[in-house]
Amino acid sequence: MVLPLRDENPVQITPYITYGLILINILVFLYELTLSPIELMTFFRTWAVVPEQLTASFQGDGSLPREGITLISSQFLHAGFFHVGGNMLYLWIFGNNVEEQLGRWRFLLFYLGCGVLASLTQWYFSMGSEVPSLGASGAIAGVMGAYIFRFPRVKILTLVPLGFFLTTFRIPAVLYLGIWFLQQALYGIASLNVPANVGMEAGGVAYWAHAGGFVFGAILGPLLGLFDNISPSKS
Repeated sequence: MVLPLRDENPVQITPYITYGLILINILVFLYELTLSPIELMTFFRTWAVVPEQLTASFQGDGSLPREGITLISSQFLHAGFFHVGGNMLYLWIFGNNVEEQLGRWRFLLFYLGCGVLASLTQWYFSMGSEVPSLGASGAIAGVMGAYIFRFPRVKILTLVPLGFFLTTFRIPAVLYLGIWFLQQALYGIASLNVPANVGMEAGGVAYWAHAGGFVFGAILGPLLGLFDNISPSKS
């Protein structure tokens, strides 16, 4: 498993929205740690996206306003230390540059919008699932989708295991993030035929949310001004 450590892409701003999103995610996770297992499951079923419940709301059972809120609230829930830690690492590395390009409030709109669309993508492929879908992964995938098109040649310092040894490589963003997206898409396709082993049906990774968030990020980023301020050194 390769792990990004940082990008060689300094910013000229203080990315307050990125920092704020990281802080909120961590605070919510710390609150989750205070809950008993039963309380935590109730918390997830209330504030995460439960596809079966969202489907019922779209069919007119009267719960649409409440279920619609979960498309936002689910983005701040996480299922464990590695889940929240990994997501916040990716947001820390890639969020600041996209925030600098879009501006703070457009970046916040972009981030939340990608998260909503990512959740709806996962819902589309698992409308009857009772498994709560949660995490910032879909929104962060949107950030990565914008990043790969805006900064394709920027190097990502990446930790790579080679047998029993660890080493680092400087990998272009287009290669690192391109491979990441292909993995999510392929695992998503696999989950269509093997729901018991791969994907959200097993309580695992919502691959379609990742792939969907990435694609929508690549679309919404330019629409919101991703390329308005072109810097040759950051192309």
